[in-house]
Amino acid sequence: MRLATFNLLHGRSLTDGLVDPDRLTAAVGALDADVLALQEVDRDQTRSGNLDLTAIAARALDAPHHRFAAAVVGTPGERFRPLRHDDDGHGEPCYGIGLISRLPVRSWQVTRLKPAPVRSPVYVPGPGGGLILLHDEPRVVLAAVLDTPYGPLTVAATHLSFVPGWNARQLRQTIRALRALPGPRVLLGDLNLPAGAARLISGWRPLGRRPTYPAGQPRVQLDHILADRQALNQLPPVRAVTAPLSTISDHRPLLVDLG
Repeated sequence: MRLATFNLLHGRSLTDGLVDPDRLTAAVGALDADVLALQEVDRDQTRSGNLDLTAIAARALDAPHHRFAAAVVGTPGERFRPLRHDDDGHGEPCYGIGLISRLPVRSWQVTRLKPAPVRSPVYVPGPGGGLILLHDEPRVVLAAVLDTPYGPLTVAATHLSFVPGWNARQLRQTIRALRALPGPRVLLGDLNLPAGAARLISGWRPLGRRPTYPAGQPRVQLDHILADRQALNQLPPVRAVTAPLSTISDHRPLLVDLG
């Protein structure tokens, strides 16, 4: 069973700045993941060709189960608003996270996290990028309870705030929400925290330690796959951990093989 998390940068290549659905399909298909958490995911955004990136990724993996959870309606860094309810934003550009599974899904759960109340500097890659002050966005946690060959498993995807301290608060909120779901539990995503901080704040065990950012010469691990220590013995052992270079995004995907 392969678990993976990948911050897509809405499918954009740093080489030419374009979002190409065929390139996205090839990049995701190469991961060959049974469970894939996606961050920085567009749906109906002009910048990514008005595509549903989660659906494209699910087809690339031949995965029958997938869901997109919008964090905002609009375009991050430009104009956006929070969702009023989980089904808000249909017919409008949305941005958020995705969760894809080849394994049967028993149930889904969405948890919403408030944005930081202050603007914070963030590095934007590519031409015209650099350090800019941004308002934080609302965040979302998308969890699924799966039927696996090893029994029930809760997996969750998220992308936490880039604001220091606020992301720690959100991680603690995420852990509390997931503890209401069946164990064992695994959290996948871009937590905007280095490995040591993610482990200490969550109290969960990292299943893989690899630098993932920036993609070309990664120096820090922002992307994590963490397992709750409660019921940890019900998970199969880790067999391999990789963070391969992809043709898209400014992050590397993180892959963990279990079993």
